[in-house]
Amino acid sequence: MPLNAVIAVDGPAGAGKSTVSQRLAERLGGVRLDTGAIYRAVALVALEGDISWEDGASLGRVAGELDLRFLPKEGGQRVQLGDRDITAEIRTPEVTRGASQVSKHAPVRAALLSLQRGLGAQGLVVAEGRDMGTAVFPDAPVKFFLTASAEVRAHRRWEELREAGAEQPFVKVLTDQRQRDRDDSQREESPLRQAPDAVEVDSTGLDIDQVVDHMAQTVREALNVGTT
Repeated sequence: MPLNAVIAVDGPAGAGKSTVSQRLAERLGGVRLDTGAIYRAVALVALEGDISWEDGASLGRVAGELDLRFLPKEGGQRVQLGDRDITAEIRTPEVTRGASQVSKHAPVRAALLSLQRGLGAQGLVVAEGRDMGTAVFPDAPVKFFLTASAEVRAHRRWEELREAGAEQPFVKVLTDQRQRDRDDSQREESPLRQAPDAVEVDSTGLDIDQVVDHMAQTVREALNVGTT
């Protein structure tokens, strides 16, 4: 595996990008760059600072001052804001909605672009998000667009909320899912779309191991190297 290579993984919310990207990174001997967590952190800081998610200029300043790190933990990673672990806090439904809103602002995306690219230059990186293959890493040698039906994605989110003790009616989770899909695909700044050279992977009828196996094999063939 090359010492420096970015594997871009884009796709809609709930497609399984986080879990798949983490396992793919482990399989390839690399690290995962969770860009969604970065936007969630901006939304959280803004919420706590009483900054509107519609105030692009102020949000851009928040993004530019973000002291964020990803630290390894068993089976994944922790998200550290300064000396504070915000891993759980950025996964609440409210912050999830906020992340989609703050990410549409040009000042936020501009402030975070160099941070993301800097992290992506640190070895073999599996970068997951909404615009990794189209805007952040357009020259990535391997790109994926991971998707699934809206119903399957909403059910996965419903199960996550239930396990976290924040269960909501499934119909509400599905409605929120569809609204977020519209927001992400229709925003002016870096809308969610599949890069022309990305490999589409529909996980609707597949389990995680099958998805990771397929993607790891695709990477191996594309880069002409073996996997571990």
